Amino acid sequence: MALMLFNVLGRTIQEFVPLTPGQVTMYVCGPTVYDHPHIGHAKTYVAFDSLVRYLRSTGLNVLYVQNITDVGHLLDSGEDRILRKAAQTQARPMQIVETYTKSYFDAMDALGVGRPDISPRASGHIPEQIKMIETLVSKGFAYEAGGSVYFDVAKDPDYGKLSNRRLQEQESGTREAVRGDKRNPEDFALWKKAEPEHILRWDSPWGEGFPGWHIECSAMAKKYLGDTFDIHGGGIDNIFPHNESEIAQSECANDADFARYWLLVGSLTVDGIKMSKSLGNFTTIADALQRYQPGVIRMFMQSVHYSNPVDYSEGALDASARGWERIANAVRLVQQTLRSAPATDDGLHFSERLAAARAAFNTSLDDDFNTPGAIAVLQDLTREVNSLLNSGAAVGKAALEAIDATYRGTAGDVLGILPAGETAGAGSAQREAALIQLLIDLRTQARKAKNWAESDRLRDELAAIGVVLEDRADGTVWKVNG
Repeated sequence: MALMLFNVLGRTIQEFVPLTPGQVTMYVCGPTVYDHPHIGHAKTYVAFDSLVRYLRSTGLNVLYVQNITDVGHLLDSGEDRILRKAAQTQARPMQIVETYTKSYFDAMDALGVGRPDISPRASGHIPEQIKMIETLVSKGFAYEAGGSVYFDVAKDPDYGKLSNRRLQEQESGTREAVRGDKRNPEDFALWKKAEPEHILRWDSPWGEGFPGWHIECSAMAKKYLGDTFDIHGGGIDNIFPHNESEIAQSECANDADFARYWLLVGSLTVDGIKMSKSLGNFTTIADALQRYQPGVIRMFMQSVHYSNPVDYSEGALDASARGWERIANAVRLVQQTLRSAPATDDGLHFSERLAAARAAFNTSLDDDFNTPGAIAVLQDLTREVNSLLNSGAAVGKAALEAIDATYRGTAGDVLGILPAGETAGAGSAQREAALIQLLIDLRTQARKAKNWAESDRLRDELAAIGVVLEDRADGTVWKVNG
């Protein structure tokens, strides 16, 4: 089955066919780095991380660009978010940028979100933005007024084609203050004149100023991906005005289609209200990771379709943790059993079930990247793996290695919900597993010496931290008790 994706541009399910065979070009709107990232941000970036993982697993070469907005993202009052944070903390704007860019990447690393191939900063691409604005002015799509430059939306008959908003329905002043020097209230800024107190400023043909938010993504996407590229991603809340304006200015400047497929991720909500710093209803990624494993958070976010909203609560995360632990424990059991598995073909009959699981997993993802369906496949497989390993049958090494590889290739490499220890990687999870096994080995020695008091003490100590032991004929195995 071919990969089918819901293209927001046109509102239809379409087969994904890259512009260049074997190559995928993708741009995702990155964060505005003025504060620590919260769980709502994670939903978007986990979704595209898993999509990139899946595309690469099919043999496609993906060039993934995700920007950093460090200037020009304005509040409705017209105040730059970076400058406001700098004023509040009595810091320089670039101190704010460096602090929260690091915070963003640290959080993504902790969640297992792979780094983009290119992470361009808006402030590092001012010449490209000025050049695009000059092109728009020369073609009559933009005009200078009082040292600022605005895109004339009335000149673009396609404006509104992504969000399906008619020009007369659009709200003026969104993301920026309505200015009297605009020809139309709906026109948006490509370049803003810098007032005397505005620290972030650059020379331009229109005087000192700074770029508008929308032009940044258009210029950076063009520089690294060309006039036309395959996938544009982001959060659904940015469909208007940001994404809509990206399309308009890019296609008018370049005389070419902008992005061919638009994938937009549903919001993360709290009691039905979008998580937002301005509303104060947010949980930072760092705080969430104090309580939940990265795989639990990723599984929670992928338990709904990427385009749908999901409501964040401790109860929902706790339920996700229980489902995640069942899968993680099954993988641990497979890897523990492998240590003493006979080199026989016993259990190879299970290979047909593994092949069916891998096929069903891929079929779900090919269906508009249906991660809830893919997780359901893993849950069904986990029940059967547990039945096989708890049946008392001697399962051979080859069969166990095939099961382990299936989990690593699906839950690990694509969905990213298995911790490093369960995917044969390095890191704290692997070290924790090794320490648990060391305690189990000490308990085994105590049992052989008939030191039952020490054996019971070690079992109780492990149970106190949620590690449950099961003594079998072929040795002791462990799992985490949810």
